[in-house]
Amino acid sequence: MPYSMMLDSGHGGSDPGAVYRGRREKDDTLRLTLAVGEILQENGIEVLYTRTTDVYLSPYERAVEANQAGVDFFLSIHRNSYPTDNEVMGVESLIYDLSGLKYQMAQEINEQLETVGFVDLGVKARPNLVVLKRTKMPAVLVEAGFINSNTDNQLFDDNFEDIAQAIADGILDTLESNGLIRGEKVPVYRVQVGLFRNQRYANRLLNELLEQEYPNVMLWKLDTILQEKGNCHLYEKLGYHQTGKIYHKNDVLDIVYYEKVC
Repeated sequence: MPYSMMLDSGHGGSDPGAVYRGRREKDDTLRLTLAVGEILQENGIEVLYTRTTDVYLSPYERAVEANQAGVDFFLSIHRNSYPTDNEVMGVESLIYDLSGLKYQMAQEINEQLETVGFVDLGVKARPNLVVLKRTKMPAVLVEAGFINSNTDNQLFDDNFEDIAQAIADGILDTLESNGLIRGEKVPVYRVQVGLFRNQRYANRLLNELLEQEYPNVMLWKLDTILQEKGNCHLYEKLGYHQTGKIYHKNDVLDIVYYEKVC
């Protein structure tokens, strides 16, 4: 059975969400959710949606839909807002509590979005949000930039494909590192200033950097189980160095992260 996810596009129908200068949150979230879902499907994930058109569903109805479908994970995509325009910018992810697979995935998504250019505002616990509280599976709510920030909106519009790819990469990398999916089918191409699962995006950015006379430098990253000393020794012998980041999966298993500059 393929790993399954319910993707939730925030707001919709009579609920526009946050609005800024005619820009509606419900439109941005639907477009981004569908783009992320397409990438996940290309990588073997079974994707279901709470909505694919401009319709209204209450938060409770969204949770019930995910529970009835019996999916493995629930991801809700929103845009953020602040009382004062153009004062705050960045991405943050919300989860029920700071633990487990959902916490790791939220961190990975934020880190991937940071490579696109967003400020990483961190992962926060929001136990009273219905879609996080009432879903029976792990759930993450991603706030993809502030809709009343001109900086975030320009980043959203100019780098839309890369943002969708970044969210999908955060999901896929988390599932792969936990053994929930196999990642051999689609290679990961990493450029010094970006992370891409699609080779076309990696080559495009690399060519842009070379045209600007950047040095041809590649940053390769990988992770392994800290307790498997043989793997750690092999990677270090190949020139990889620990980044200092360690994910404590459980009492007996830790994931350690390596990188190498070529």
